[in-house]
Amino acid sequence: MKKVLNFINGEWCESTTGKYTSVWNPATGEVLAEVTQSSKEDVDRAVEAAKSAQKSWRLVPAPERAEILYEVAYLLKQRKEELAQILTSEMGKVIDEGRGEVQEAIDMAFYMAGEGRRMFGDTVPSELRNKFAMSVRVPVGVAGLITPWNFPIAIASWKSLPALVTGNAIVWKPATETPILAAEFVRIYEEAGLPKGLINLVHGSGSVVGNAIVEHPGIDLISFTGSNEVGREINGRAGALLKRTSLEMGGKNAITVLEDADVDLAVEGILWGAFGTSGQRCTATSRVLVHEKVKEELEGKLLERIGELKLGNGLDETVKVGPVINRSSLERIAEYVKIGREEGAKLLAGGDVATGEELENGNFFSPTIFTDVKPGMRIAMEEIFGPVVSIIPITSLEEAVEINNSVEFGLSSAIYTKNVDRAFEAMRDLDTGIVYVNAGTTGAEIHLPFGGTKGTGNGHRDSGVASLDVYTEWKSIYVDYSGKLQRAQIDNY
Repeated sequence: MKKVLNFINGEWCESTTGKYTSVWNPATGEVLAEVTQSSKEDVDRAVEAAKSAQKSWRLVPAPERAEILYEVAYLLKQRKEELAQILTSEMGKVIDEGRGEVQEAIDMAFYMAGEGRRMFGDTVPSELRNKFAMSVRVPVGVAGLITPWNFPIAIASWKSLPALVTGNAIVWKPATETPILAAEFVRIYEEAGLPKGLINLVHGSGSVVGNAIVEHPGIDLISFTGSNEVGREINGRAGALLKRTSLEMGGKNAITVLEDADVDLAVEGILWGAFGTSGQRCTATSRVLVHEKVKEELEGKLLERIGELKLGNGLDETVKVGPVINRSSLERIAEYVKIGREEGAKLLAGGDVATGEELENGNFFSPTIFTDVKPGMRIAMEEIFGPVVSIIPITSLEEAVEINNSVEFGLSSAIYTKNVDRAFEAMRDLDTGIVYVNAGTTGAEIHLPFGGTKGTGNGHRDSGVASLDVYTEWKSIYVDYSGKLQRAQIDNY
């Protein structure tokens, strides 16, 4: 049986506990590997290694650090198919999505390598004569990364690459469900020539390893992607220790379909956004706000198309919907379907655990559509994280905006319309960090900031230049070459 180990100070090693747990293929029930389960002592060793390595790494010129990131990008590109196969086996998403996710990591590596020659600060005029003023970015120190199972390499790339190019070291706890791909990503860093101690991989539970990372005095910032509940807890505990936290949490994303929309195009966006990744993405389409004039047409076309979605093992190129991650997810999704029925929503399709000979050993839930959902129902307000979408009738853009903004999350939103005026109104008024026009709620690109408002996060962003702000401090520098004391704001007036 394959064993997945920790990587600490440049060495692959077992945990001090000697304990292992199984990694399962959610489509087949097959045991893929055994992964070591770490202790607080393992985290202590990882932090010690990271602190030591970061002292010299911060002095390496950023363009030189970037050369290693370029090599990471080339290695990811060479191994794209291999990594995608591992990703699909371990996490369950269909192989096309697996390839797309690895491509996202490739794109991020090339992009962040480019930041090694940018990483711009500012030079500004001083208010005094013979004085120079500028600002520069400096690394924070040691970053604690806690990443989820639904995008096991893309999100890890969003966090690790900007952390490293800006001069930080890393202690990384990947999700317990997807440790194999995490180990493969670290192997690529190792092969690319990243000096030892700069990336440390520690497997284990959130209650042990996650807590130890959050509370360790040697870790200077926490970057977390996951549930709102866990993110709030991390923010409170890290905040009490005056640690920087970057949180990317949940979403309850809506597509608005106005009466002048291309309904066929909207159907494509809804199907992909709601049922791609089996709804297990923070940007998944969970609500559809459709104008009453086209509601019946939209529902008819959705019902026609949903029957064509083949469920199964994502390694099968013909499969369109893979499994959910585990049995507890199946149970949670089924409970929300029950809640929707009790609340009075009308079930149009799905609503049950999918069965069949090829599905019996996996965790499959039928793509599910509710209609005539009221905005205040729990299924319209709470994140389900499964293949369930709620259709809510509207009569105007203004009503759609109000409903869109009524939930506690603010990650992604979309609008389908042919009216440019209403498109720009929506871009202005939808209270989400990401807005799409005539596209679904998924499909973010790595060169723009990723994140949201309200309960989705705490203001920081993954990806794009904005991600550099998570991993750097601003240092303002003044050089006075006047040869005398100049007292700003005193001698200037």
